[in-house]
Parts: sequence; structure tokens; C-alpha cells
Amino acid sequence: MSYLKLEKIIDKNHNIVFFGGAGVSTESNIPDFRSENGLYNTKYRFKYSPEVMLNYRFFIEHTEEFYKFYKERVLFPNASPNNAHLALARLEASGKLKGVITQNIDGLHQKAGSKNVQELHGSVHRNYCTKCNKHYDLNYIINSPNIIPYCNECNSLVKPDVVLYEEALDNEIIKMQ
Repeated sequence: MSYLKLEKIIDKNHNIVFFGGAGVSTESNIPDFRSENGLYNTKYRFKYSPEVMLNYRFFIEHTEEFYKFYKERVLFPNASPNNAHLALARLEASGKLKGVITQNIDGLHQKAGSKNVQELHGSVHRNYCTKCNKHYDLNYIINSPNIIPYCNECNSLVKPDVVLYEEALDNEIIKMQ
């Protein structure tokens, strides 16, 4: 579809919902997963493949290796929204875009100014204790004195609020209309 055709469609409509994924953030230097230069097709120093390391069982059984990979290859705390994120935020501010549904976990839609964002796969900016459910932000994970972040209340494991393989999507987001 040409840019002009897309512009005409947007001009005529006032009830738009955007559904996007990893391709939206590649211009912000965050790799997607399956493209030629994506996370799954890049060689790393890790013993296991990204598909294995982003698995819930791996998180539980190899937590230190999970967090080494997660901190090095999944977190991009200095990433900035790109033109796509900013354009969507402007469309929302104008009233044309009713919301963003994203598979991304990077938080760049919100950083760009979008307000109504549904994150199907969670967010790296939200983390929680697996025992007491205390919540932590991304800085807590990054600045943890240990590779594995532990709860400062009960000393249990802190998990990113992202959907790993073997985990279900959040039913509350799926039910939203």
C-alpha cells in the first residue's frame, strides 16, 4: 500500500486501532525476532538459543543464564521512540486512533505519548516478585547488585512481566473490547 493511499484512509476514518509488533521498533535499534538480522538469527556467546532462553521453564531452571541473556539482548533502556511511534501518538492525540495493541515489550509507544496501549506480551518496565507480588520497575532489574534480581521484601525471585514461551497471554487484555 502506498503512503498516499494510507494517508487517504486515515483522513477518512476516526475509529482506528493499530495492531503492531517488533517491526515497529526496529528503527529504534531494537531487533525483531525472526528477520534475517533478528534476535533468533544472530549468533551469541550463550550456550542456548534465544528460543530456549525465553522459555518459562528455562527461566525457572537456569535463572542466572536467563537474566544474563535478558539484560544483554532483550533490554534496551536507552531506546527512543521512532517516527512510527510518534505518528501513532499524534493520531491518538488527534482523536483518530482509539488505541494501540502491541506485541512489543519495550514501552516505546507510551514513551512516544500514546495513552491507550494494550501490551499483549507484557512490558520490561514492569516486574514482580514471584512470591509476594511486589512490583518493580526496569531500573530495579538493571541496577540489581546481582545478576538475578531478588525481592527486597521477601528475598524471592523477581520476574519480568513479559510473556515467555509456555506462558499464556493475560486474559484481562484478551477480554478487553
